[in-house]
Amino acid sequence: MLTIFLLTLALVGVGMLFLCVRILFVKGGRFSSKHVGQSRELRQKGVYCVQTQDRMEQARAYQDREAKL
Repeated sequence: MLTIFLLTLALVGVGMLFLCVRILFVKGGRFSSKHVGQSRELRQKGVYCVQTQDRMEQARAYQDREAKL
């Protein structure tokens, strides 16, 4: 039981080390943002975060309502 626990702990530690290589060994290294709104490629494809899409749809609905009046 202890052997499995130590092996699991070692594997998790190695995995965390591999995930943090850029942060630990590159000056000024950091994880890139994974937020949809900050991804240039997704914005070019027309994909936005839910809050932005909701804001756009509400503005469009308001403009449609104003145009009908």
